Order: sequence, then C-alpha cells, then structure tokens
Amino acid sequence: MSKGVLFLKTDTSSKIWENIAKILIAALILSVLAAWVISSSYAENVNAGLSQNLVRLHVIANSDSKEDQALKLKVRDAIIEYMKGKLAASNDINETRTIINNNLKDIEKISNEVIIQNNRKYTAKAMMGNYDFPTKVYGDVALPAGNYEALRVVIGEGAGANWWCVLFPPLCFFDATHGAIPDSVKGSLKNSLSAEEYRLITSVDNDEDIPIKIRFKVVEFLQGSRIKFTGAISRMFG
Repeated sequence: MSKGVLFLKTDTSSKIWENIAKILIAALILSVLAAWVISSSYAENVNAGLSQNLVRLHVIANSDSKEDQALKLKVRDAIIEYMKGKLAASNDINETRTIINNNLKDIEKISNEVIIQNNRKYTAKAMMGNYDFPTKVYGDVALPAGNYEALRVVIGEGAGANWWCVLFPPLCFFDATHGAIPDSVKGSLKNSLSAEEYRLITSVDNDEDIPIKIRFKVVEFLQGSRIKFTGAISRMFG
C-alpha cells in the first residue's frame, strides 16, 4: 500500500471521528438546552404564581453599623405591630394591597417616630413595588429567590443589610425562627397557591421529597443564570 493511500485513509478516518465528536457535542448541547428550557419554564411558572399571591415586607437599614442595624429591627417591630392590627381581618391579597397602600404615610410616620426616639437624623420612606429577593426560610416554609411584590421601607440611605418577611399570608406575625408555621397560616398559603407551589415551599425539610428540593434549587439557580447561559450559547454558535 502506497504512502499516499495510507495517508488518505488516515485522513478520512480522522475526519469521520471528528464529525462524530461534533455530532456528540451538538447532541449534548441540545440536551442541555432542552433541559434548560423545560426547567426555565417551570421556574417562571413557579415564580409567577408565588409573586402574584404573596406580599412581602422589606426593611432596609441606613447602614451596617451596629446602631443602624439595631434601629432597623426596632422599626421592623413597630411596623409589624401596626400592620398586625390593620391586616387582622384581611383574607384576600387585593384587600391587603389596598390596606397597605392606604397606610403608607402612617407607616412612614411610625418608622420616623422610632428613628427620632433613637436620636438619628435621617428619615424613612415607605413604598409598594416589585423587588428581587433571595431565598428565605420561615420556619418550615421556604420561598425561592425571585421577584415579589413588597412593602419596602428604606431607612436613611438604605445602604445596610435588610430584613424581610411575608405580610400576606401573614407569616410576619409569627415567630417561626425556631419552629413551624402555624397550620392556620399554612392554610392561607394553601388557599392562595397552586398545589405544586404549596408543595414546593413546604417540602424543604422533607428528606423523602428529594425531587422537590432539586426543583427548588433549579428555581433559584435559573433566576440568576438565564442571561449567562444565553450568552454562552450565543458564543458557541457565533
């Protein structure tokens, strides 16, 4: 066999394997992309459902100094005590929104009274809007990271660590730091959410429900990775 024929066969074989490798890589990319699309759709649906049926409270401190962080908690306590009475009879998210919006000035007034009592010179601002939140655990209930409607109270420069809870359903009004959320509050959650959304946020401590834990992590991951993933795919095929 001549060297030319041998070289031709070797070159042909090399190209075949190169094409096979390209096909396998393309198949892998398509599989990952398909999984991402499916998971992304799941994440969007879950986050949309939670966002539309929850109202959170977000209190942001002036700074991370010890004094400002302590004041943030005092402002928080005053707001929760005030809103607990206002929202006691509310079983509807739209009613809760209306009550909060109608009391924004009073919430600011209460916050500023606490600030004055603690001899600080800045003021607080209260507003309703949609904001990004990280994952947060309330006793045996956990909410994935995402965009949620919230009553936001910004103290001073609003440059310090923040505190958050849920005003509707009223998780704010129970100390769930070391225990479970009361069944009555879980009942409100269950009535406000789809079966899948409720199962997702109440299954984080259930060792037998591993798929729920995985999907919970997928929801959190995809909220922050969509742009990066899309950019990577664009570069591959660009």
